[in-house]
Amino acid sequence: MNSCFNNRVWASILRVLLWGVICITVTVGFVPTALALDYNKDSLLQADFSGRDLTDSTFAHSNLRYSNFSHANLRGVSFFAANVESANFEGADLTNATFDLARLVKANLTNAVLEGAFATNANFDGAIIDGADFTDVLLRQDEQDKLCKVAKGTNPTTGRDTRDTLFCQ
Repeated sequence: MNSCFNNRVWASILRVLLWGVICITVTVGFVPTALALDYNKDSLLQADFSGRDLTDSTFAHSNLRYSNFSHANLRGVSFFAANVESANFEGADLTNATFDLARLVKANLTNAVLEGAFATNANFDGAIIDGADFTDVLLRQDEQDKLCKVAKGTNPTTGRDTRDTLFCQ
């Protein structure tokens, strides 16, 4: 009887401690790194994701106009058919991201790494790509030609010239 009582006491103590940790975590706003989140079809105008680790998250069909993703880890993130007009991706890691059918009009991709990204049918009209790394990015030929007209700089992370990664003539 005594050992059964002791087990219940210990179980109650552990339960209280666990709830305490959960409450502190939620109150402080702790979000585990590399937690893939689903923002599909959300309207996130001017949202601030700067410096966040959003690995493998999805923003498919979302409205992200004027949002800030500067210096964020966006590896494997899907922006399929998203509107990221005038969004800031400066210094972001977009390795293996998906931008198919995305609208990147006037987006700031300064010093971003887009290595291996999938961007066929993406619209880059007016995008700022100084120092961006487009190594192995799948682009339509007309978008590639458009980007080559404004391509300049060297990516500080990879050391690659933007024009070289786009195979500009």
